Amino acid sequence: MGAVKKQQQQQQGIARWRFALVAGLLCALAAALVVHLASLQVLPEQDKGYRFLQDQGRARTIRTEEIAAYRGSILDRNGELLAVSTPVHTIWANPQLLKEADAEQLRGLAAALGTPPAKLAKRLEKYRNKGFMYLRRHMTPEGAQKVLQLDLAGVYSKKEYRRFYPAGEVTAQLLGFTNIDDLGQEGLELAYEQSLAGEPGKRQVVKDLKGRTVRDLAVKQEARPGRDLQLTIDMRLQYLAYRELKKAVTENGAASGYMVILDTRTGDVLAMANQPSFNPNNRAGVKAAAMRNRALIDQFEPGSTIKPLTALAALETGRWQPHTRINTSPGYIRLPGKTLLDPVNYGEIDLTRVITKSSQVGITKVAMDLEPETLRGLFYRLGLGEAVGSGFPGEAPGILPTRGRWHPIELANFAFGYGLTVNAVQLAQAYSVVANAGLKRPVSLILENGKKSQDADRVVESELAREVTAMLETVIGPEGTGKHAAVQGYRVAGKTGTVHKVGSEGYADNRYRSVFAGFVPADNPRLAAVVVIDDPTSAKYYGGEVAAPVFGKVMTGAMRLLQVPPEKIAPADQQLATQLDERGTTS
Repeated sequence: MGAVKKQQQQQQGIARWRFALVAGLLCALAAALVVHLASLQVLPEQDKGYRFLQDQGRARTIRTEEIAAYRGSILDRNGELLAVSTPVHTIWANPQLLKEADAEQLRGLAAALGTPPAKLAKRLEKYRNKGFMYLRRHMTPEGAQKVLQLDLAGVYSKKEYRRFYPAGEVTAQLLGFTNIDDLGQEGLELAYEQSLAGEPGKRQVVKDLKGRTVRDLAVKQEARPGRDLQLTIDMRLQYLAYRELKKAVTENGAASGYMVILDTRTGDVLAMANQPSFNPNNRAGVKAAAMRNRALIDQFEPGSTIKPLTALAALETGRWQPHTRINTSPGYIRLPGKTLLDPVNYGEIDLTRVITKSSQVGITKVAMDLEPETLRGLFYRLGLGEAVGSGFPGEAPGILPTRGRWHPIELANFAFGYGLTVNAVQLAQAYSVVANAGLKRPVSLILENGKKSQDADRVVESELAREVTAMLETVIGPEGTGKHAAVQGYRVAGKTGTVHKVGSEGYADNRYRSVFAGFVPADNPRLAAVVVIDDPTSAKYYGGEVAAPVFGKVMTGAMRLLQVPPEKIAPADQQLATQLDERGTTS
């Protein structure tokens, strides 16, 4: 018994020793854990301490996202919206996460995106090793919400803006358009990209393991919206010009056409229409030719619309007067290398009638009396041969040649609008100078509230400009070539032009450009305009038959819209008024 009891006492002693050892070790481990936790969460300078852990946590959950900036709107002079950005949602994905979705989930995703399942599967395979891919750009908020409700890992949405053009094709070439990233690509959208675009902002958000935004933390930088751009365009006149231009191009089977209307008092461009056109809201299948703003980019030989300016140069010499007689018999004139013809033999006529009948022989004899640099100098003062400074991308400056020696045929061609090129705005500005009694105002597409109407340079004596205006009025009369440009109740001044187009072997005999330039009312001008119809293929091709009617119809509506009071029609003009009613210019 004693031996057994002694053995039990020894075993109990060993057990207490072991218990104390184990308990001590456990306490030591607990103390070590407390010390380590304290070093991680309390001591800031400890290697891989709490600051390190916090930074690592933030790096895995906090993200900086871009806040899309609202693109500035484009408005007409009366505040009507021409271009505006609307919020849309773009759906994107991380293919590394999305590839874990099963076939049923992918079919649901394809249905919500409006994409065939096979096409979606093919794109996922293409981007399987990437971390980013677009699923669909510019969805409506409702459509994007249907996609997000599927709650698929790796599928996300971000807010963007899409450009919308309420006037569609009516202002397409002037405004241009933006690409899918809302960056200006053509027209004024491109020219004023920097001010329209604004500046994106930045915000910090917390995201979960699936990349979903859990909480917004802070806005680091506010998005700066783009500045609005207000144009000089009056959409009432723009719609009117576009409608009549489109009708004329269609009826005459023309390749293209364009029209510009200027406010003679300020130099503001009130309308700039082009045909053919396109819908900037849906550019699928659009041809590049339809995107060109021909009124500023295309340059052409102005033809007989230059003859009144040649007459003005002659008046400036003091040797010529509106009543100076010119013998145009026998209806042609021979110059070295070419014979120039009139349709009929006008005989002896004065300078005014040379313009009325658009006599080639008469204006050639005037040109032979002028120094080439005298003629060129006047054209340059009127704005030909230099850009109007519109700021529009690709604006054509035109060509105003200078030569050390001018051959007679070169000078003659120059005097009646060949051998030089202009764009439609330049020609309208030149006629605006005549309308303004010799004052030249800068042309503008952007409305400037501080702009003063009296900001102008005198480039021609007022009396001479008025004499040319009187000549131009006769062109609209019953014996003139531009009677179809008449506007009932208003005096109109203008000039027709029928220009042979250049072909592969020189000037083509059967291809033309029909032009009309003028202003109204002639006694107190408000609007100057140029109409160009390119390559009409119908039986009519003269400027007085094709381009002049467009001017007459548009200006009839414009006078009413601008509430310009009409004049009383003299009895002698009743026959002309009847003709106007018959062709429907008052409708």
